[in-house]
Amino acid sequence: MKKPVKNLFRFRLVQLREESNLTQKQFAEAVQIPNSTINRYETGIRVPDFDTLIIFADYFKVSTDYLLGRTDKK
Repeated sequence: MKKPVKNLFRFRLVQLREESNLTQKQFAEAVQIPNSTINRYETGIRVPDFDTLIIFADYFKVSTDYLLGRTDKK
């Protein structure tokens, strides 16, 4: 069975942010979302709404399916 989406999403978000050499603060500023919210996404406390998920996918040039763990193809 696959990992729950919530857990895989947070790992993928951290991975993409770190691959881009961004701190949480830098990423938060780039996507205009509070740093505390980014932290909650990355720790699995919260999950983004659909609009925010699309913002993240567009920013990192990956699919929403990749972020959600439905595919390993970026």
